[in-house]
Amino acid sequence: MLLLNKIKRIGFLSCCILLTGILTSNAQKSTPLTGKVIVIDPGHGGSAATDSYRQGPTGEREEWIDLRVGILLKGLLEEKGAKVFLTRSEDVTFPLAERSKMAVDNKADFFVSIHHNATADPAVNFPIIYYHGLASENVASVEFSKHLAKNLRKHMYKTKTHVSIVSDFTIFSGSGASVLRGTYGIPGVLAEASFFTNPAEESRLKEKEHNLGEAIAFANAIETFFRKPVAAILPKTLSKFPPQFQTLQEAERMSPIARRWMQDYIDGRELMKNKDSASLQKAYDLFSQSAKSFPDSPVAGKCHKFRAVLLRKLGKTEQAIQEETRVREFYPNI
Repeated sequence: MLLLNKIKRIGFLSCCILLTGILTSNAQKSTPLTGKVIVIDPGHGGSAATDSYRQGPTGEREEWIDLRVGILLKGLLEEKGAKVFLTRSEDVTFPLAERSKMAVDNKADFFVSIHHNATADPAVNFPIIYYHGLASENVASVEFSKHLAKNLRKHMYKTKTHVSIVSDFTIFSGSGASVLRGTYGIPGVLAEASFFTNPAEESRLKEKEHNLGEAIAFANAIETFFRKPVAAILPKTLSKFPPQFQTLQEAERMSPIARRWMQDYIDGRELMKNKDSASLQKAYDLFSQSAKSFPDSPVAGKCHKFRAVLLRKLGKTEQAIQEETRVREFYPNI
């Protein structure tokens, strides 16, 4: 009996040693993110005293949400073996150029700027993901955007929703977004996961569970992205860029005119059924206004596509070709 008990104790000890070895092995097991340097940029910060439009119906501010998600994402990525930097860990201002510099100086493998959106239409709520420059040159960031779109839909939205993947030149037509411009060459995006001007979404964004779902979406997308070789990011070719298309900026997008973005698109489609030049010109103007009011909306790419069609009908072939380039490079198919 004493011998049997001794054998049992030895067996139990062996099992413990084996289990410990398995757990240690799993803990040391590498992931696609092991050793990757990732810079997370929680957007804005310290702006409560300088603007009134970057907040939801009950006062929840974008920069607070951005930071909460950024901190959660940092923890998730570190668990997967990544080395992670936050551009800010408090609600303070931090220069845009310094955010980019942090990624460049640390030789980042990936850069993500976390944001949440606002618009005049409180019913609007869907993700918008921006890459820098041209789709044909920044293939890596466009590819990541597709992974992120899939994960945001899965982890943040209970029903099917549209996702916009667009160039940052759609909203900053002169040079794109500062943080993406400054980190160009590093795969990365600026993502507006949802709209805090939507009352129901603002309420959800106050909940840690919803913030965590968003952080999980980012983390899963980044891990999936690095499971395969990353495409090279080509130098920007300025001659390939279409002419600038001026759009409404931030506070301007909260105006009554901007709120008509969808109705302008619908009215334009109706007018396109007519063949007289006056109707076609009016349709062109409505598509232009819709795209100007909400340049990254679910229909903005279609507005520019129809502008190209109308320009050809109006005999303006060269301008039509420029619009077709805009659609191809700034509004890639998802």
